[in-house]
Amino acid sequence: MVDPLLQIENLRVQFDRLLAVDDVSFDLHAGELLGLIGPNGAGKTTTLRAAAGLQPVSTGRIRVLGHDVSRESTWVGRHLGFTPDTPQLYDTLTVDEFLEFVGRCYGLPATLTRERIDHWLEALWLVDKRSARVGTLSRGMKQRLAVARTLLPDPHVILLDEPAAGLDPAGRIQFRRLLASLRDQGKAIIVSSHILADLAEYCTHITIMGHGRLISFGTVAQIAGAESRERTLYRIVLARRIDDLSARLEPLRRLEGVRRLEQDGDVITLEYERDREAAARLLTKLMDAELPVAEFRPLAPDLEQAYLRSGIGQVD
Repeated sequence: MVDPLLQIENLRVQFDRLLAVDDVSFDLHAGELLGLIGPNGAGKTTTLRAAAGLQPVSTGRIRVLGHDVSRESTWVGRHLGFTPDTPQLYDTLTVDEFLEFVGRCYGLPATLTRERIDHWLEALWLVDKRSARVGTLSRGMKQRLAVARTLLPDPHVILLDEPAAGLDPAGRIQFRRLLASLRDQGKAIIVSSHILADLAEYCTHITIMGHGRLISFGTVAQIAGAESRERTLYRIVLARRIDDLSARLEPLRRLEGVRRLEQDGDVITLEYERDREAAARLLTKLMDAELPVAEFRPLAPDLEQAYLRSGIGQVD
């Protein structure tokens, strides 16, 4: 089996009495793109910082291409790129000057640096800003510049913390294409993001974190539940609002197997078995309650449902 580009083994990070990351382990291979989701305080950023060698670990080991992050930080720094959620840039330099400085820091030949700057400015839609001072850029532009800085030395492992922050819808579409391209080039990538629909489009794997631990880890299909045919969410839309809706829904709440029944105005959602016989039983209960059903359908499995099922709180 091909060796992983990134290995995290029994990672534990503790700040005084706060256990920020608790026994996290996973591998990431070439061509794999991991989406990292979870609420505030779940340990996502701390995990990324530890993987980048910026956060001392309490116990555990992190390797990049087989090299220990804590012992070989200089070597690892040339093969791993990290973009934090609030990147620190040099506001007084122009975009060109800043990236040229980054190239010199990595010891890249001037010609190669120039070629890569031209490439990433075009790929990240910053060509017309190359002479602008960094301090004059919008938040989204600064985020894209930080990604360009990360990608300039051509790292094998790429860590991105909320990289789509500040991007408009068109920018998000372009950014999804960029990440998919990097994935297909054989990079190993971790993206921490709260935009679950985007993650489902370009990730190969997903992990849900909560209270410093991995709640679940697997392929997008495994986490979303597409490989399990047992249960799903149903969405029922009524033709009009019903004053005594809660009372009418009581028989449905008592139906064996019904979970997470919620109502919002004229919309009802619930979790139940996903086969046709189960759907027929639900619809019969709704008819028995004399509810004016205008729409009744099972929802396709997705990451939002998977996250809600985990029960660990709001995505930050």
